[in-house]
Amino acid sequence: MRFYVMTAVSGSSVDSVKARVVLQQCLHARLQVKPPEEDCEAQWVEINRGMVIYVCFFKGATEDIIPKMVNTLLNMKLSETDSGKHTSVLDLPGSVLIVPQATLGGRPKGRGMQYHGNTGKEDGQKLYASFVSHCEKELSLATKCSEAGTEVKHGTYGNRQVLKLDTNGPYTHLMEF
Repeated sequence: MRFYVMTAVSGSSVDSVKARVVLQQCLHARLQVKPPEEDCEAQWVEINRGMVIYVCFFKGATEDIIPKMVNTLLNMKLSETDSGKHTSVLDLPGSVLIVPQATLGGRPKGRGMQYHGNTGKEDGQKLYASFVSHCEKELSLATKCSEAGTEVKHGTYGNRQVLKLDTNGPYTHLMEF
């Protein structure tokens, strides 16, 4: 059985998708980036109001997709203001938490999931680092964000991480590039 998903951005089949992203507005988010060990406590990163971006890269993804992804995601009017209107995270201004999420690339096979379409670990780490860097640059260039002191925080690629999330509603969106 073969599944096809129409993409939010390009309108093509899943075979041409190079990245999948889930966006979630948040009031506060806290991500464990290093589990506790015998001699030290767990390490966390956290943001206040803003957006959580879960990201997965597929085979065939290259650096040239990153600027388009970042521009689209950070300028999408998904954050709710106090008045109920929607604005971009750059205009809110809000912080961004980026979570690497390989499971977004899963496809069902029997009663399990397979991740054969995901990019390799080394390529994925490079793409993830570039994505984080581009988000940091865009947030720093946004006047409202730099004046408000918002920031980009991110998880550790390749590690399982614990997420604690407070939202003002399950306002979650899936996007494919």
